[in-house]
Amino acid sequence: MTLLEDAATAAASTRTALDPATVAGWNAAFLADPTAVRAMNAVTRTALDDVAVNRARLVDTARSMSVRLDDWEATNQKKSGRCWLFAALNLLRNDARRVLKVKNFEFSQNHAMYWDKIERANYFLDDMIELADTDPGDRLPAFLLDQLMGDGGQWNMEVSVFAKHGAVPKELMPETESSSNTGRMNASLRTQLRRGARMLRAAVAAGAGVDELVSLKESILADTHRILTIHLGVPPTEFAWQWNDDDNGFHRAGTFTPQTFLAGYTSIDLHDYVCLVDDPRPEHAKGTTLTVDHLGNVVDGDDVVYLNVDIDLMKRVAAQTIADGEPVWFGCDVGPQMLRTDGVWAADLFDYAGVYGVDLSTTKEERVRFGESAMTHAMLFTGVDLDDDGTPRRWRVENSWGTENGDKGFYTMDDSWFDEYMFEVVVRRDRLPAELQAALATEPLVLPAWDPMGALA
Repeated sequence: MTLLEDAATAAASTRTALDPATVAGWNAAFLADPTAVRAMNAVTRTALDDVAVNRARLVDTARSMSVRLDDWEATNQKKSGRCWLFAALNLLRNDARRVLKVKNFEFSQNHAMYWDKIERANYFLDDMIELADTDPGDRLPAFLLDQLMGDGGQWNMEVSVFAKHGAVPKELMPETESSSNTGRMNASLRTQLRRGARMLRAAVAAGAGVDELVSLKESILADTHRILTIHLGVPPTEFAWQWNDDDNGFHRAGTFTPQTFLAGYTSIDLHDYVCLVDDPRPEHAKGTTLTVDHLGNVVDGDDVVYLNVDIDLMKRVAAQTIADGEPVWFGCDVGPQMLRTDGVWAADLFDYAGVYGVDLSTTKEERVRFGESAMTHAMLFTGVDLDDDGTPRRWRVENSWGTENGDKGFYTMDDSWFDEYMFEVVVRRDRLPAELQAALATEPLVLPAWDPMGALA
């Protein structure tokens, strides 16, 4: 027998049915434990987080910051997964609002999502042609079919969208019902594109040539465009731009395309920025680059590339960037140890183990390996609280969940939480040490499409 066969045999030998007598013993032991009974009495009538919250930690997490950049209103992605686009456009608007002298200027998030969706559909259909000779139940095509047309994305993907399609003021492509509540639109797009994948596979099996496949793909994309435009509207291609600044000064600037508008009102070169990640698995060495197979949206756009670094370096570079007056895009596992109403994260904010009397401790590496943690949300650092020697203690975060929670939509992250649940920050390349800048030129390790580092914010 092989080791794998031995393991399978051993696992099979341990398979046993749940014994009613054993369950009865558990029940008796539970009812005889006054701590367990008190916890049951509390949790059956009160939300778990309200029972488990560490009040001392909550009170101790001050909201003030030694460096704070924001003096604008937080945005709201509503019932959509566009946080990555909101965070990037919030970074860009920080630049644009100074030029425009308008504190609460916003770029159109609907415009950015429109182009991401149509580009992503094209990317997916190319994947389906490439994989047409594989069984649709094989792991890779099955994964791509399952993950189709979500709202999330990665930094390099939005750079590709902005580089190709620019950006426009929100008033020129405002929110629609579907941009703010994407579920039904996405379901329709998935149905239509999966049907398209089936048609392309059938054409390949019938011996279709390149020209025939390209023509069929364009026909499928035309239907995608029709559905998407019904939900989101027609994106502007050229527009006249005029505005009133916050001092009521009137400005008429002429005619723009989305590309010239973005270039004209921001000075940020998005290609100067790199993604630093903390992949805690030791087989992925620090100081090396990573990428994820089949992760992207714009064909011929930027590859998704990460530079794996120590978490302390991520902190230093992010804190210095903020201290120099620039917000920082980041991605994290947003849900654990978060009190949403108060807008607070801390690694020990909730004592669930204390409520249950059950050991729930895990390391960051263990959480990544066993499906407990991955990047789920992108936001923007707009402040940091540094102690006297420059070490971060807390971080101020611009979220995109409206203004109801936290400090009118701005949240406070204790530095302990950064260590445990932060996965990615985006900073300018020239802020890195020379050896890490050189590492960016190395060939990245290609991770499979379903790897946790391929999770989309």
